[in-house]
Amino acid sequence: NGGVDGDHVERLLKFAEEEKERHKNGGVAVVVKNKLEWREKPIRERLTYSLIKGISEFVDEDTEEARLEIKSPLQVIEGPLMDGMNEVGDLFGAGKMFLPQVIKSARVMKKAVAYLVPYLEKEKEDVRADRLARGLPALDEKPKGTIIMATVKGDVHDIGKNIVGVVLGCNNYNVVDIGVMCSCNKILDAVVEHGADVLGLSGLITPSLDEMCFVAQEMERRGLKIPLMIGGATTSKMHTAVKVVPKYNGFSIHVLDASRAVGVVATLLDDSKRDTYQSDVREQYDELREEHYASLNDRKFFTIEKARTKALKVAWKEAIPPTPKMLGNTAYANFPLAELVPYIDWNPFFAVWQLRGRYPNRGYPKIFNDDQVGEEAKKLHDDALALMQHFIDNKLLEARAVVGIYPANAVGDDIEVYADETRGAAVAKFHTLRQQEEREDDAYLAMSDFIAPKDTGIPDYIGAFAVTCGFGSEALCDKYKHENNDYNVIMTEAIADRLAEAFAELLHAKMRKELWGYAPDEDICADEMLKIKYQGIRPAPGYPTQPDHTEKPTMWSLLDATKLTGIELTESHAMLPAASVSALVFANPCAEYFQVGRVCKDQVVDYAKRKSMEQKEVEKWLRPHPPYDDNAQ
Repeated sequence: NGGVDGDHVERLLKFAEEEKERHKNGGVAVVVKNKLEWREKPIRERLTYSLIKGISEFVDEDTEEARLEIKSPLQVIEGPLMDGMNEVGDLFGAGKMFLPQVIKSARVMKKAVAYLVPYLEKEKEDVRADRLARGLPALDEKPKGTIIMATVKGDVHDIGKNIVGVVLGCNNYNVVDIGVMCSCNKILDAVVEHGADVLGLSGLITPSLDEMCFVAQEMERRGLKIPLMIGGATTSKMHTAVKVVPKYNGFSIHVLDASRAVGVVATLLDDSKRDTYQSDVREQYDELREEHYASLNDRKFFTIEKARTKALKVAWKEAIPPTPKMLGNTAYANFPLAELVPYIDWNPFFAVWQLRGRYPNRGYPKIFNDDQVGEEAKKLHDDALALMQHFIDNKLLEARAVVGIYPANAVGDDIEVYADETRGAAVAKFHTLRQQEEREDDAYLAMSDFIAPKDTGIPDYIGAFAVTCGFGSEALCDKYKHENNDYNVIMTEAIADRLAEAFAELLHAKMRKELWGYAPDEDICADEMLKIKYQGIRPAPGYPTQPDHTEKPTMWSLLDATKLTGIELTESHAMLPAASVSALVFANPCAEYFQVGRVCKDQVVDYAKRKSMEQKEVEKWLRPHPPYDDNAQ
């Protein structure tokens, strides 16, 4: 299983498939059909078959045979290889192939092209020399189109960007991926350097939304005219229409996922379709902006003072907070990965690969029963389990974490954290945001409602943790990239992400039952855990209950997270490695997840004062939560 050739997963799955065929029909051995009959076909058909099926086993010998038969390595690429990839693209566009299959096809294509590179270089040199000898100018070599892809400054997440890049590459576009945490200047300099036809920006965390707006603004200042594609988990068509489009007179568009990227790029680079398409999108985005601002006028909000009068009412004298069994920090290094596997939530994994079951087969494991995506979902899951086992057996990923529990009390909408039980001067303070938008609920929540107020004299506590399974992931991805194995690159990132989330789930359970010990008799299965059938919550910075990423450095300081785990924060407070999770932990039964939603200027002004920050800086970090237009004069 630990083979160094990188194909151990394929061998294992091939063996499993053979065993399944051999033992079906009630376990009775059957004659297995020769699955290599396609090897008898002509070379062009074999290459097409390999591409569609994602079979890389014979790619070198078949590419060599094609090169000898066709004579020109470029014609091998432009002929049978691109014919195969065009068929893959058509099948994907028609919904008859799924993303994992396309990525496997890309792996075959990249390996074939890599084999041909030395011959391509020699052919190009021969052509240049021949034209020079005949006094002819050099040929203008230009691909179908050049797309710059970048994850914006401060952000480290690139799984979705990698997928889009591979799919575009499959369609003969020249994709230049300049990486993660890219500054605006680096991005726009790359656009100029490569003569890009399209720029694609990606980001996961909310501060990336503002950075994308800044890049759009700089594109306008520099006089660029190329289309700008926006994508990533926190992005949306509405945000692009309201915030990005007004910054750039060129064309901007939100692209939901990889399945739409090829169609968008193809249309944008088609002279006969571009103008009509851009006009239609602009009209649609104009309508979205109008709807957005009209909806703000329709919404009603309480003042922050009135919202505070509707804070959650807790009878603290009757609900004495549990005293933790430990205080301070506890670190974990080289935590056994095998112990994390039962805690994995597989649903986001299938979402990454754009596999979605239809009712009643939504979600894991019911997705395997779906008549459209079930078979491919099962293959993908088997691949993930095999590769994950390879990582576990060979200790290729490392799980690290730190957990902290501290004395704390609420003071208004803030939470003071103390060094010890004497509860003297606060050593840290978490600032929380309160719901303001009017609705039918009785309570307008802030996280501080879940901690006993200081003036009650009741001692309370707050917890925090930071976990990662990302150490080792970058080296693995670099190895697979070197092998032109995009499938394993994306799979590695997805597995590391799932393991990190599983580690967070495990540690939270450990806090509830042992370290804090407020639920020692908890007895729930992993599925119930994922459905939050336990006491307490663990809201993560940047998410609806705690939307402000600038609270994360306070947590990092208390946990001494960088020293104890190696997890660092970028300038936008994204965690590095990317496969990391952090959260505050509340133990009291009254704690619940909620969405802060939009907040008003009076709370933003108050919040900025409490945090000793400039109002404009707070507004930047809270986007898109303020309901007012902070750019209005």
